[in-house]
Amino acid sequence: MNHESVLDKPRTPEEKEAAARRDAPPAAPPALPNDTPAITGHVALFGERDSAELRQRWSDVQAGFVDEPRRSVEHADALVADVLKRLTDSFTNEAAALERQWDRGDSVTTEDLRITLQRYRSFFDRLLTI
Repeated sequence: MNHESVLDKPRTPEEKEAAARRDAPPAAPPALPNDTPAITGHVALFGERDSAELRQRWSDVQAGFVDEPRRSVEHADALVADVLKRLTDSFTNEAAALERQWDRGDSVTTEDLRITLQRYRSFFDRLLTI
């Protein structure tokens, strides 16, 4: 039995419109000044192994919906909470690492600060594209 079709098929006009918006390609990032290197592609939020494990957990949640809908939704809630915690921890660590790059007192050069600001911009853009 294909469990995916039960959950993913839009039925109402509103659901169809939401699905079309969800599936639309992301908007192009704003243009950068000529001296600013562009960030190419999307950086994965999770490694391949973690992504595969999370996708398998989601497949298990979805497959369980037919037999136990409430339990499936409870597991979906727990899975989303786990992913959010992992993301929060990851971004918190990345922000702390950026802070350590410039918070070294007077020994930081303007070039160090320029590179750090570029990394902050990249980090900021990632936060906005989630």
